[in-house]
Amino acid sequence: MVGVEPHFPVALTVVAIVSLAVAGACAVAIAIDVIRRPSRMAVMRLVWPVVALFGGVPWLVLYARYGRAPRRGDDDARRPTPRWASIAVSTSHCGAGCSLGDLVAESLLAALPALAVVGGLGWLFTDRLFAVWVIDFVLAFGIGIALQYAAIAPHRDGSRGSTLLAAVKADTASITAWQVGMFGLMAIAQFLVFPAIAGGRAGAADPEFWFAMQLAMLAGFAVAYPVNALLISRGVKEAM
Repeated sequence: MVGVEPHFPVALTVVAIVSLAVAGACAVAIAIDVIRRPSRMAVMRLVWPVVALFGGVPWLVLYARYGRAPRRGDDDARRPTPRWASIAVSTSHCGAGCSLGDLVAESLLAALPALAVVGGLGWLFTDRLFAVWVIDFVLAFGIGIALQYAAIAPHRDGSRGSTLLAAVKADTASITAWQVGMFGLMAIAQFLVFPAIAGGRAGAADPEFWFAMQLAMLAGFAVAYPVNALLISRGVKEAM
């Protein structure tokens, strides 16, 4: 319910805080390791800690097995990365842009609520949530394309314009799929689950909101994974 102060069950609050703390610890652990053992692909030094914020322990394991760079001076040879893991890494790269965009948008709108007008509040939507999601999508798309550009630019000889076009071509479907999954689960949480159990919607100041966002990002990953698999199999996008 719009404008109603929610009262969350204590158990849910505890689960949310623990989940956020564990994911935060995983992100910090990866960030420290990335500094010590930087990836050859510079953009992945940002991607791995970001995706750990929603992926937590499973993404820490994924990083340790398939994303961690060898120590300086060590033999660079590594076992082949299985196809599923390569697709998972590519999907995570896309998800990092989406996660950063959503994190920035939600934080900005919490600090400056009037920015919701830019997303259509009052002239396109009466419900603030939809205006927020518009801004979420725009920032997620912009940051996602920027990360894809950063990933492919060092390996291309063309102009900046052609490289940007390649980045848009490679990640538009993937980012859109991720956001569909993410918005879908957040809609279930905000329109159904939270009103039913707490009497109102969660806000950016509530740990339950960010816990729901963690789950929503996982839903985004699940929807975007097969899209990335298709893009890679057709040569539209490079596997990582």
